[in-house]
Amino acid sequence: QVQLVESGGGLVQAGGSLRLSCQASGRTFSNYAMGWFRQAPGKERESVAGISSSGGRTYYANSVKGRFTISRDNAKNTVYLEMNSLKPEDTAVYYCAAGSRPGALPMGSKYLYDYWGQGTQVTVSS
Repeated sequence: QVQLVESGGGLVQAGGSLRLSCQASGRTFSNYAMGWFRQAPGKERESVAGISSSGGRTYYANSVKGRFTISRDNAKNTVYLEMNSLKPEDTAVYYCAAGSRPGALPMGSKYLYDYWGQGTQVTVSS
């Protein structure tokens, strides 16, 4: 079992930045692929970014490429999502996820991930 706790969400103006963190506990963090997803009101949950267990490979949704950066610190059991040049359409609840079978599926697939955090709200005002 893996527990995930997100933090760092909040209200920011368009063009601003936020850094989300996800603290993991339970199993060996470095064995897990990690991902960030988001869900806006009335919309399905969508993939934002993913990172392999070692951190050597990353994935980004087209909508965030060049603006968001995912990283991880296996010594701290933490994965980060640096979000720059935020837009109102980035407004959503952001979820952290952990996958126990790295490489079994594309990092953008929600089916790769076995554990999910509770989410943190990000609101971007225009």
